[in-house]
Amino acid sequence: MKSPNRDLLVLLKDEYMSEQAIEQEVERLNAMLFNVESFENIAQSHELIDLNKYRIYPEKKKVLQVLREKETKPFVFLFNMN
Repeated sequence: MKSPNRDLLVLLKDEYMSEQAIEQEVERLNAMLFNVESFENIAQSHELIDLNKYRIYPEKKKVLQVLREKETKPFVFLFNMN
């Protein structure tokens, strides 16, 4: 897995952790976030609300379509169902 381009703030209880242990913990967090932040998982946990058409789209296909667009239309929202 390639190294992600993100900043993480990791607060540790144990001040005596080695640098290697901290790096390993950050790698585990990145791997976990990589799986959670996939387009497929985001589309599964959201539905699309389009106020221009007064419609709600619970289909993953429609959510993925909007996520891949470069510019979104006004009054189109993603609603988290969790």
